[in-house]
Amino acid sequence: MQSEDLIHRLASDLRPVRPARPPGAATALWLGLAAAVIIGAVLFWGLRHDLAERLASGFEAPQLVTALATGVLAAFAAFQLALPDRSRLWALLPLPAALGWLATMGWGCLQDFVKIGPEALHIGISLPCFSFILGLGLPLTMVMLWLSRHGAWFSPGPVAALGGLSAAALASIGLSLIHHLDAALMVLIWHGLSVLVVTAIAAKLGPRVMRISWSGE
Repeated sequence: MQSEDLIHRLASDLRPVRPARPPGAATALWLGLAAAVIIGAVLFWGLRHDLAERLASGFEAPQLVTALATGVLAAFAAFQLALPDRSRLWALLPLPAALGWLATMGWGCLQDFVKIGPEALHIGISLPCFSFILGLGLPLTMVMLWLSRHGAWFSPGPVAALGGLSAAALASIGLSLIHHLDAALMVLIWHGLSVLVVTAIAAKLGPRVMRISWSGE
């Protein structure tokens, strides 16, 4: 086969490739979708009765701020890693915020213990808390994976894990707005467990979902 014929055959099957969105634009788009879902959930279930009191006391605000920072930074890092020329060090971007989030929940445990004593350490079963974060976090993660599917062949594992972390962190904010837990230790355990489960599922199944989404185009 002549070189000209080969080039012609290869060129005839080419399809236009959509350029990936810049990480900032992709993050803004995804955060807008996530906010719409969480606002819809809050409107459906209603705000918790003691939210204003907790915010005024400064108890909930640090947890909400650090959870929001974790969600935003994890999303931005995921979209960065979905590009082939970006350093894997972007995966560390949400780490300080995530540690701060964990620290604020731990501080909440101490505050509760000072206020109400051993009752603050009560650990009960809160399946609504667990199911809410999974119910919102996993679909939001799927949206993240679809938006970052162009990274399926570069860093699918870290992208999926960061997407799961971001989705779970934002879902936990929605949960904090509507659901009351009696003790901060329960918040730490059930929020933390839910976030870990969503992140682990995303890391395990996310690469396959991204490749399917990519190949389906």
